[in-house]
Amino acid sequence: MASDKISQLRRMKEEAAAGGGPERIARQHRASKMTARERLARLLDPNSFQEIDALVTHRATGFGIEKSHPLGDGVVTGYGAIHGRLVYVYAQDFTVTGGSLGEAHAAKICKLQDLALRNGAPLIGLNDSGGARIQEGVLALGGYADIFLRNTLASGVVPQISAIMGPCAGGAVYSPALTDFIFMVEGGSHMFITGPEVVRAVIHEDVSFEQLGGAMVHATTSGVAHFAEPDEETCLAGIRTLLSYLPQNNMEDPPYEAPKDAPGRMDAELDTIAPDEPNKPYDMHHVIQHVVDGGVFFEVHRHYAQNIIVGFARLNGRVIGIVANQPAVLAGVLDINASVKGARFIRFCDCFNIPIVTFEDVPGFMPGIAQEHGGIIRHGAQLLFAYCEATVPKLTVITRKSYGGAYCVMNSKHVRGDVNLAWPNAEIAVMGPEGAVNIIFRKQIEAAADPETERAKLVAEYRERFASPYVAAARGYIDDVIEPRETRPKLISALEMLQNKRDTNPHKKHANMPL
Repeated sequence: MASDKISQLRRMKEEAAAGGGPERIARQHRASKMTARERLARLLDPNSFQEIDALVTHRATGFGIEKSHPLGDGVVTGYGAIHGRLVYVYAQDFTVTGGSLGEAHAAKICKLQDLALRNGAPLIGLNDSGGARIQEGVLALGGYADIFLRNTLASGVVPQISAIMGPCAGGAVYSPALTDFIFMVEGGSHMFITGPEVVRAVIHEDVSFEQLGGAMVHATTSGVAHFAEPDEETCLAGIRTLLSYLPQNNMEDPPYEAPKDAPGRMDAELDTIAPDEPNKPYDMHHVIQHVVDGGVFFEVHRHYAQNIIVGFARLNGRVIGIVANQPAVLAGVLDINASVKGARFIRFCDCFNIPIVTFEDVPGFMPGIAQEHGGIIRHGAQLLFAYCEATVPKLTVITRKSYGGAYCVMNSKHVRGDVNLAWPNAEIAVMGPEGAVNIIFRKQIEAAADPETERAKLVAEYRERFASPYVAAARGYIDDVIEPRETRPKLISALEMLQNKRDTNPHKKHANMPL
C-alpha cells in the first residue's frame, strides 16, 4: 500500500512538472521562449529550487473549465538561491491555461509574497500570462487585487523584481508596476492596459503589439521598463547581477565584495575629462568608470531620460547608488522625465540602505511651454523631495556647472548632503555667467564702445567673484575643492566616515510626496 501511495505521488509530481505537455512546450520553444521551469533553472543557483503548491488545482466550474484541473494551475512557485542567498520566485506557465490567473493561481502567488515579507527575502516574478481567467470572473479580479495589496505592503521592505517574459495585459500590469524593477525581453514580451484590437476598435489607431507595449517602447518612451534585454538568457542573467547589489531586506546592508581596486588610486585622466568650456559636452559615464571599483557600473533605466544617469557600483567593495547629470544629452538639464527617474531611484536606495553618490553638472531645469504645462514644477519637486527625505549617506561631486534651483535640488548641503565636493573649474551660481551679465549689465554693455569686449570682461569678473567654487567653500556649502584625480579616494574616505551615520525624519504616518 505504501509503495502504491508513493507511486501515485511521483506520478502527480511528474504531471505537475510536465506543464501543458510536449505539444504546448514545443510551441513555446518555437516562439523562442523558455518554459516556466526552464527559466527558474537559469535564474537560480543549481539545484536550489524548492517548489511550493505544485499540487494546487482550481476550484472553478462552468463554461467548460471543470473539464480540466491541471496541477499547479498555471504558475510555478517556490524558493531558491541566487549567489547563495534566499529568494522567493514565481513563474507563470503559459503552457497551462495560457498562464491565466484565477483564484488558486493568485492564492499561490499571495502565499509566496507573504513568505517573502515574513522572512525578509527578495521576491521575483516571471510574468507570462494571457491575463485574468474569464471563466472565474470576479474571483480572478479579486486575486489580482490580493496580489496588488501585498506588492504595496512589501514595498520598501524587501526588493521586488518583475520580469515580463511574454504577454502582460490589462489589470495584470499593475503588479509589475508596483515592484521596484521591471525587466522586459525585446520581441518576446509586451505590456499594455488595452491591446491593439481594442485600440483599433475604440480610437481607430492601427498599432502592433510591439509598437504599443514592446520592450523598447517601455524602456525608451514610457519609462515603465528599467531594463530591455535582447533575449531571455540575458534577462535572467541581468536579474542575478542586479541582486548582487541589493540587500535581502530593509534591515540589512547591501552585500560587501572584497575590492581588487586600490582605494587610494588616483586617475590623472579625470583632470582633463571635463572641458573648461561650460557649454562643451562630455560623457559622465567616463567619470563614473574612472572612479568606481574596476570601472564596473550597472546602469538602471539606461534607455530612458538619458540626460540623467542612475545605477549601482562599488567603492572599495561597498555598494553605492549613483545619480549623475549627463552633459552629453540635453546638456544634462533636468526635465520632467529625468526628475521622476532620479527621484524613484533615490527613494529605492534610501529604502535599502544604499549610500547615494551624486555627480553634478547641471545647467538648471528645462524651460518651455511643454515642460511647464507638463508639470515640471511638480515633477522637479519629486526629485527635491527624494533627496531631502533620504537619510542614507549622501555625497556630491560638482564636476562643472551647478546653476539655479538645480543646485539646491542635486543633494546640496542645504538638503542634508553629508559631504559636498567640487572640482576647481566648477561654477555655482543662480545662472551661468553669460546670462547673469546680460541681465545685470545690459545697459552698461549697450553703452560700451566695444560691447563684446565689455561683455567678456564682465563675464570673467562675474565668474571669479560669484560663480567660483571657492565662494561656496568659504561659506561651508562645499566641504572641499579637490583635484579631479582625487575623487575616488576622497569619496571612499567619506563613505568610511559615514558608515555609522544615523539620521531620522519627523515621526509621521507617511509624507505627502508631490505626485
